[in-house]
Amino acid sequence: MKARVHVFLKEGVLDPQGKAVASALKTLGFEEVDSVRQGKFFDIETGPLPASEAEDRVKEYCKKLLANPIIEHFRVEIVEP
Repeated sequence: MKARVHVFLKEGVLDPQGKAVASALKTLGFEEVDSVRQGKFFDIETGPLPASEAEDRVKEYCKKLLANPIIEHFRVEIVEP
């Protein structure tokens, strides 16, 4: 099974890296940039999992290790069952 996980800071959580990137883009002449939010991206491959369990299993990975549920939210996409 292959899955993609996107992890982002929740709205209202300070994102200094995103602010630095937005500032750098403006410095490079991209004045239209208002803000940037940074995140994490994971490609995960596992052995075979039943399609009915795959998404729930990856969500467990996120809740236990990949995302901090207090300040981050995540989105799971199953690429291959």
